[in-house]
Amino acid sequence: MMDERVRERVLNAADRLYYGRGIQSVGMDELRRASGVSLKGLYGVFPSKAAIVLEVLDRRHALWNTGVTERVARAETPRAKLLAIYDYLSDWFSDDTFRGCGFINAFAELGSISPEVAERAREHKAGFQSFVAGLVADAGADPDLAPQLSILAEGAQTTAAIAGTGEAAVHASHAAEILIDAAMLSGATSASECPSAKA
Repeated sequence: MMDERVRERVLNAADRLYYGRGIQSVGMDELRRASGVSLKGLYGVFPSKAAIVLEVLDRRHALWNTGVTERVARAETPRAKLLAIYDYLSDWFSDDTFRGCGFINAFAELGSISPEVAERAREHKAGFQSFVAGLVADAGADPDLAPQLSILAEGAQTTAAIAGTGEAAVHASHAAEILIDAAMLSGATSASECPSAKA
């Protein structure tokens, strides 16, 4: 139980520091001070800084999945569920602690020197794309819509981080509406043109 409490204190401090200032700029001594855990205690639950980084990313992955899934679940129609992704982004961008996507940030810092970090980032992005693809399939829209909506969401995160405002979510949502409506109209038209099994 004690090890679990220490683990949580270290991970909470690491997540806050890494996300706010960058991973490489935060040394283990600073993490020790911020978490209130001695270096001996810290290394007692984590073998290395790399292990802490990977666990922080795993926690961010779970947080993202829970947040976006819950927001989408509140929407009532397939179209609204797709647009709810951008509502979630809008809420996130308005948070004072928002500093962009933690996975994009980590990949930019460490992707070229840490295969594990690069793989975590790829898995996170692939998971989101798969989630969007499922929503697109439920909406009966053209499958090509899924990567288009995913790219909009990714671009909005980067733009919002650089601009320091949440306007990117609004613009991305408006663009998503156009893409969704066009894809759903195309799908409906294609279905109506298909000959029936009895023909």
